Amino acid sequence: MADDTKRPGDEPFEEGASAQGAPGSDAREENDAHEEADAEAVNADEASAEGIEEDELTVQDILDAAAREVDEPTSEHLADLKRVTAEYANYRRRTEANREVERERVTVDVVKGLIPVLDDLDRAEKHGDLVEDSAFSTIAAKLRSSVERLGVKPFGTVGEPFDPTIHEAIFQLPTAGIESDTVGDVIETGYFLGSSLLRVAKVVVQVPSDG
Repeated sequence: MADDTKRPGDEPFEEGASAQGAPGSDAREENDAHEEADAEAVNADEASAEGIEEDELTVQDILDAAAREVDEPTSEHLADLKRVTAEYANYRRRTEANREVERERVTVDVVKGLIPVLDDLDRAEKHGDLVEDSAFSTIAAKLRSSVERLGVKPFGTVGEPFDPTIHEAIFQLPTAGIESDTVGDVIETGYFLGSSLLRVAKVVVQVPSDG
């Protein structure tokens, strides 16, 4: 008579259950997961590198962008262009003004060196040494003409009203028949350079007489 009683260990072997419960199966699954993650990271890096290579600018791209900017400049670049243009215009004005100031300064230095010579010519003329059509008279005329071309204007003549801003009174001479201070004699001629006063005129002033 057969014994139907089941003893421990008589259960049939199930392959799936044995695989799941086998020692080390969890470690293998974890290793597989790490390998898959590493592979995905490598693929992502390669894709990123490919994207960078595809997006790199060429010289032609830069030239085309510059041409488009010239044809259709942005409002920001238009503002920059207007600012640069204004700054350049201001620079030119300052440069021209500085050049004019420097030119006038040099002219003043030259004329101041010639003023004593002009004074000598005036004294020679008063003493009758500048005889008309003489060589000395011709040289004096040329020198005076050259100085005037530089923008120098002499002033101070007998009979003009006395102006203390441009005349220096050396002597006051009471004179009958005049109603206001008048230049009676010019000791030294005054000079203007354009609108700038180079030297005042030294004069004898005729003043109204009480008697």
